[in-house]
Amino acid sequence: MDLKTASAIRRLRLVSGPEAISFLLLLVCSVLKRTTDFNAVPVMGMVHGVLFILYVIFWLDAWNRTKWSTKTGIWYFVLSVLPTGGFFAERRLKREAEDAVIASRARKEGAVSA
Repeated sequence: MDLKTASAIRRLRLVSGPEAISFLLLLVCSVLKRTTDFNAVPVMGMVHGVLFILYVIFWLDAWNRTKWSTKTGIWYFVLSVLPTGGFFAERRLKREAEDAVIASRARKEGAVSA
């Protein structure tokens, strides 16, 4: 895995957690808006919207650089629209990055010929 691909995965990982948190907070704010006088939906909507757009941009970049299969690429997008999906995406991306680093080190040491 080259540096640009690793960076693309890292960017996607870094935005997936905050995007998931903002989605959950937006849901809470929506409930509070309808049950109380508290209305933070415009602010949380904007925050979540910006994070979601960043997620989609970083997702497209990572998909392009990693050459994921269609199934894998769509799976990461589906995780972005589920309320807690960003947490699962972050965990899976972390594992994928760690596996790539291990494989890269093994190739450098000559343990694996690929």
